[in-house]
Amino acid sequence: MKILLLEDDLILSAELGKFLEQNNFEVKKVYDGDRFLTEVHQNQYDIYLLDINVPKTNGLDVCEKIRNEDKNTPIIMISAYGDLSDKKDAFNRLADDYLVKPFQFEELLMRINSLTRRNSTENKSGDEIISIENLSINKTEQKVFRNGQEIALTVKEFQLLLLLAEHPGRTFSKQQISELVWQHNFNTNTNTVEVYINFLRKKIDKDFDTKLIHTRSGFGYYLKAQK
Repeated sequence: MKILLLEDDLILSAELGKFLEQNNFEVKKVYDGDRFLTEVHQNQYDIYLLDINVPKTNGLDVCEKIRNEDKNTPIIMISAYGDLSDKKDAFNRLADDYLVKPFQFEELLMRINSLTRRNSTENKSGDEIISIENLSINKTEQKVFRNGQEIALTVKEFQLLLLLAEHPGRTFSKQQISELVWQHNFNTNTNTVEVYINFLRKKIDKDFDTKLIHTRSGFGYYLKAQK
């Protein structure tokens, strides 16, 4: 998934870009609004991150120009301006979210995941079947098959599998999974996420040579066809 980042603080831009790349995003960094708009017209991106106070065309005007042509690609404003009037101005220009600096990178990542999942659902509402290797997930009927054989899952097992399958190759941390699947309804210091990952591995991967559920040490879990 490709992100276009508008941020003129070179240190923050580099650190944020590195963090996002570690979480399996491809990041293009630009430092002024005019260059950002040029990049928007030359290449396709899945999400835009915009600082407001940048050289040449500011982030708010960039947001408005994008929305005049593109109603769907998620836009998150990242700014040191924290007044309600600043946020209102951004949302009036049809930004999807607003994060005030300084912020934790993990929080930005959760917001990106939330927006991209919602955008994927809205744009692909007719696509109710997810297929990866010989794994098939019927979202409407909440049924899972591997190599044509139905696999019985609990509600939370299904939700966890669906989260990973909707973003193949994307690493989700335990904290992200707890936010998106359990909505903080349990203590994230427990091993609940690991337990459910193991449940899925036994049901999804155990009897097949090609493993789908993987651990990225120190980061989290992802789903991808891999021998």
